[in-house]
Amino acid sequence: MNIPLPPPWRIKVVEEIPFLSAEERRLALAKAGYNPFNLRADQITIDLLSDSGTGATSAAQEAAAALGDESYAGARSWFRFRDEVRDLTGYPHILPVHQGRAGERILFTSLLGPGQICISNTHFDTTHANVELVGAEPRDLPCPEAADLDSAEPFKGNIDLAALERTLTGPEGPKVGLVLMTITNNGLGAQPVSMANLEAAGELCRRHSVPFFLDAARFAENAWLVRERDPAYADWTPRQIATRAFQLADGCLVSLKKDGLTAIGGFIGLRDDDLHSACEANLIATEGFSTYGGLAGHDLERLAQGLREVVDPAYLRSRAASTARLAQMINDAGVETIQPPGIHALYLNAGRLLPHLSPREFPGHSLGCQLYLDGGIRCAELGSLYLGGMDDAHRLVTPAPFELVRLAIPRRVYTDAHLEYVASVLAGIAKAPERVRGYRIVSSPPLLRHFKVRLQPL
Repeated sequence: MNIPLPPPWRIKVVEEIPFLSAEERRLALAKAGYNPFNLRADQITIDLLSDSGTGATSAAQEAAAALGDESYAGARSWFRFRDEVRDLTGYPHILPVHQGRAGERILFTSLLGPGQICISNTHFDTTHANVELVGAEPRDLPCPEAADLDSAEPFKGNIDLAALERTLTGPEGPKVGLVLMTITNNGLGAQPVSMANLEAAGELCRRHSVPFFLDAARFAENAWLVRERDPAYADWTPRQIATRAFQLADGCLVSLKKDGLTAIGGFIGLRDDDLHSACEANLIATEGFSTYGGLAGHDLERLAQGLREVVDPAYLRSRAASTARLAQMINDAGVETIQPPGIHALYLNAGRLLPHLSPREFPGHSLGCQLYLDGGIRCAELGSLYLGGMDDAHRLVTPAPFELVRLAIPRRVYTDAHLEYVASVLAGIAKAPERVRGYRIVSSPPLLRHFKVRLQPL
């Protein structure tokens, strides 16, 4: 008999979660300007807004944290962290940062400038913004398979190699200052990138003398999906696959708030001595000395232990299975998701569920708000509110290609019972989707609109 395995951990510490009434949720969302980012954490029952820094640490991580050395320079905790990252990645130069976007700012300041192009399979929000802040153009070249949300193609996170080669060999080739591969591809449904695609993209970049880097916040989850979907790697461990991926690139930037299994932290990994010197000078001036980079010693200790735990096959198998079960429950309830399911998040196809709402009424955002109103569930829109082009009056001019909602799953936080609750709330919405109203923008910042935008229901 094939009995599903339980999670490879047991719960030792718990935290109470709030259950607001429907009227309390309605008032809370209105006060927040109908933007879930503005809600208080104590107004949320199930928080699926982000998997960044929201996971649970292990007993071993907390035990390691007690050994944290808080010396300003040369702390023991730094050397443990550095050695662990070097062993995982193979990069000789490691710079700690307090989170991924700090690494983006430091690396992009050193590699990019006005008029240059940064190419990616898909830039996510802060990555896109940090490229623009140095005056460069972020350009996405996702593979054609990514456009079919329903297909079972195993590696829809890949970059379009033909388009990359055309760009590098064309008149804009000299403008390309960086190629950055995001693994997994968060902006395109948590889809993994194949090792063959990484290898081919890296070879193209070397041929044209363009730096090739990984944005590897979810390196372990990408490695697991490679192991499961590519027969050539079926006998490799997740750690071996991850190390091989890092070896294919010139360097990396990593937010360890995801696959570092901690609330804070990140690093830049580099091969080039001169680039390391430039980035290190920037780090010391803006983040902290090069042996702590804005992190406390106890953070470095938790990270070093977390990097070992995250590549454990039992952990990855359980996490992937949990997300797959949630995907099946949601699909059975009549709500479509991007296929095949990834690991760190599921992406709901709000455009199909809410055909009565046009893109200018922001169906993805509308579905996200309804999830909160009906069940206290917080999530994030990845549709026209986030990606669409607006005029000066905040009216939609260019819709996003898809109207999606991301349910990001924190690591080691929610049980299957919590996820069953999410699926049941979605099932209730799917029974009467026409009751979901659209929204209009009241005010919006010029950059990273979705974080601080305020809206009103139509």
